[in-house]
Amino acid sequence: MSTRNPFEELERFFERMSEQFEETAHVWEPDVPGFLREYEPVAMDMIERDDEFVVAIDMPGFEREDVDIKVTNHTLRIRGDHAEAFDEERDRFVRHERRHESVDRSVRLPGEVDPEKVTAKMTNGVLTVTLPRTEAENERKIEIE
Repeated sequence: MSTRNPFEELERFFERMSEQFEETAHVWEPDVPGFLREYEPVAMDMIERDDEFVVAIDMPGFEREDVDIKVTNHTLRIRGDHAEAFDEERDRFVRHERRHESVDRSVRLPGEVDPEKVTAKMTNGVLTVTLPRTEAENERKIEIE
């Protein structure tokens, strides 16, 4: 018998809703180029292996210094903040679509991981986070006094 987790169901609901909005949003993209793109979720893949989870997330234009990764036993959070550098006195834009970009993505992991052994690397705009699984259960029984 499997137990239902309402928070996972809610997360899946919001992801589906976001995907549907994204599909519809592209209709207006030529008319409002920067507005809708700021709210698109970044593409992410999660692979489950016997001893680890591997998360790959597209972050083109971001440098290592722009990205903050936090992990608990069950959650991975990736935040990034990136702005294009230009000389305001010298540069006059005819069209300016490459603006400030932010990423804030949290994902619930399907199993326990060891936060101390997590590694990350950035290659060609793709952030890859490797999260080794742990067998240790971070749960303990509390005796009532």
